[in-house]
Amino acid sequence: MAFGCDFTQTKQCSYKKLMVGLVFAKLLHMKKIKVYTLQGKWTGDFDSNNKWYKDEALKLKGKDIDLLVLPELFHTPYFPFEENADFFDLAIEKDHPIVAEWQAIAKELNAVVVFPFFEKRARGIYHNSAFVFERDGSIAGLYRKSHIPDDPAFYEKYYFIPGDTGFEPIKTSAGTLGVLICWDQWFPEAARIMSLKGADVLIYPTAIGWMDSEPKEIYPRQQDSWMTVMRGHAIANRTFVIAANRSGTEGHLTFWGTSFVAAPDGYILQKCDPEFLGASYVELDLAETEENRRWWPHFRDRRIDLYKDILKIWAD
Repeated sequence: MAFGCDFTQTKQCSYKKLMVGLVFAKLLHMKKIKVYTLQGKWTGDFDSNNKWYKDEALKLKGKDIDLLVLPELFHTPYFPFEENADFFDLAIEKDHPIVAEWQAIAKELNAVVVFPFFEKRARGIYHNSAFVFERDGSIAGLYRKSHIPDDPAFYEKYYFIPGDTGFEPIKTSAGTLGVLICWDQWFPEAARIMSLKGADVLIYPTAIGWMDSEPKEIYPRQQDSWMTVMRGHAIANRTFVIAANRSGTEGHLTFWGTSFVAAPDGYILQKCDPEFLGASYVELDLAETEENRRWWPHFRDRRIDLYKDILKIWAD
């Protein structure tokens, strides 16, 4: 006798046994990850800025953290507000001490860390990049920003060469991570390819905000567009989305913070206030992706035979 009935004698109990077994199997295969995003602002100098981020990260020690995501270019001011050759001096190479410091932090936290940085790849070759560090401090992967903007106060094409890493998810102990960066978030193709290649989570380190010269009545609409497009990626791919934005005012730019995490149905699981500074927490149940894709089988119904025009600049 078990669970209140004899499983060997009735069909009803056999069914109950089957259902209990399926539930236990599901529980065994569920993967939940504890995620923190760090939302910060430029403190005014490199030493205090790096110290603030490191101190905030180390406050998480002992909290069984699985994944920590930092904002885009967090270790520098947002310098692409103008074209200035002196700002190339802010770029760091892969063996820079700050890289080793954050590898050590990943090891101390026993967490996977997404570490965005201004990369000097060679003389005259610069990228907007992100390392992913494993729990032991080793490098799990590298992503280089693919889509580079050139807008008023966001003159990134002057500094960054488009990335050549492609859209390759990075396998880690916290799941398979589809790391993209800021301007990439406006392109559904990048999110789709990462998802088709098995990403459990789409991650967007970001630096986005308003210029002082913009009319304030459009501020809410711009911010809503930013959140909506990434929630759309979550829904269309039935996967989780993490956006880690910076906050604060730098020159004539005000970064709107509002870092958030969306579920596979687009529901906002966690959102920071614009001025919030610090770490925000959410737990993700990666089993939700499987459940969502069974009920909303977007991938099943794709018509890849009809999508050739997507590879053209314009379908004329």
